[in-house]
Amino acid sequence: MVVDFSKLELNKLIPIYLQIIRHVKMEILAGNAQDGFEMPSRRVLSTLLSVNPNTVQKAYKQMEEEGLIISYPGSKSIVVANEENIIRIRQELISDEVLSFIKSARAMGFTLDQAKNVLDKYWDYKGKEVD
Repeated sequence: MVVDFSKLELNKLIPIYLQIIRHVKMEILAGNAQDGFEMPSRRVLSTLLSVNPNTVQKAYKQMEEEGLIISYPGSKSIVVANEENIIRIRQELISDEVLSFIKSARAMGFTLDQAKNVLDKYWDYKGKEVD
């Protein structure tokens, strides 16, 4: 199986290589990119996303350094979705989201208790309307 990038919508506000990395991490957490899945070649992915091949190379290099993929010379890169990576990715991504929430809440003048109340209110949210 090959990691699917067809649903990745690029955002001009965030560096593309970071979006590629985040997409792979989210696919790992969702179970859509499992251990041993192949990554598209750098050339194929750059064409698919209409981005510079150097951008894709930068993303792959960082994912290699983080241990998310292994690249073999003359062969495809494969995903490393072991338990250690899954735990690390989950912690990293939730930390990013929480810090973003805290920054926004502080900018809006929320106190810690008010921010906790917002979290409590939406904790069980499952995609339905919330008042």
